[in-house]
Amino acid sequence: MKHAGIARRAALKLILPPLLAVIAAGLLGLMLGWPAWLAGLAGTAAALWLLFAGFTVYFFRDPEARPPGAPGLALSPGHGKVDAIEILNQSPCFPGPCHRVSIFLSVIDIHVQNAPVSGKIAGLRHAPGQFISALKPQSALQNENVLIEFASAETPGEKVGVRLIAGVIARRIVPFVREGDELRRGQRISLIQFGSRCDLYLPLDYKIKVKLGDKVVGGETIMAAKA
Repeated sequence: MKHAGIARRAALKLILPPLLAVIAAGLLGLMLGWPAWLAGLAGTAAALWLLFAGFTVYFFRDPEARPPGAPGLALSPGHGKVDAIEILNQSPCFPGPCHRVSIFLSVIDIHVQNAPVSGKIAGLRHAPGQFISALKPQSALQNENVLIEFASAETPGEKVGVRLIAGVIARRIVPFVREGDELRRGQRISLIQFGSRCDLYLPLDYKIKVKLGDKVVGGETIMAAKA
């Protein structure tokens, strides 16, 4: 349950100001005796707010992850679709090459991210950048992002990385964790507001278990296992 409710509070921050504005406009209209066309306009505003509130609550949904308990697994850090699997010559968070698995998050996916492994947060690095559409592969290299490094609790000396990448709409990355925090596999680590991308970096002794086009669930889907 760690960090539960943060996404819900983010939704309320977006929903409440326009609600108060709609209520204030309605009360002012009653007091001043607005004509019918203005009352209709207020009704339209209220209907639009209901649509906005419904979408916002849906967007910020945050189910509790049910991570598998078997050892040697790396879980999906995000909810979305796998659209890139490759081997990089140099990992961004440990010496030598690594697997990179990239997940695209559409605007209808859950946008809370989860820890892929159990361990300690060994690093948290923010890098400013552009806001290219997350559909484009170069967004992973050029967009604003936050890199979270995990020191695995299962394998001494092993590091795993998760990069949270902003997109053309997603311009706010909200980490829930700080360097030194200890987490269990599947616990919440961050929120990216609106559609974006999430990359997972793994040592080469992991065997990738997903394929291009797979839909994955944060904190539950097995992305890779120790070979």
